[in-house]
Amino acid sequence: MKYLLLIHSNPITWGHPSFLYTDEGQALPKKARDALEAQLNSLLDELDTSGELVTAVPLEPPSSTRVVRVRKGVRATTDGPYSEAKEQLAGVFLIDVATPERAEAIAATIPEAQFVAVEVRPASVFD
Repeated sequence: MKYLLLIHSNPITWGHPSFLYTDEGQALPKKARDALEAQLNSLLDELDTSGELVTAVPLEPPSSTRVVRVRKGVRATTDGPYSEAKEQLAGVFLIDVATPERAEAIAATIPEAQFVAVEVRPASVFD
């Protein structure tokens, strides 16, 4: 089953990996920040080796977002993120794992989970 792990972050402190740009992340000693970066790299290597990683993509800041809507055949494009919120989507992992519990376990090892939300969403497959 495929799952999308959606990493949320504060758009005011945008950067990747996002945990390094949060107030909490910046308050950590350099050794702790380096350990989190190593944890992320190790996770990516592990998922790649196991074949569970489909892709991982950091996203550009919400300020570069374009929203497209079509109403009555007319396309309208606006700047900025769709919603006004303290946290915006910062990046995604698409994984292919055997169980929802494995997806949650992977989400828990993404360093951002210590500072912001990591949403675990099953991905549907078109028939």
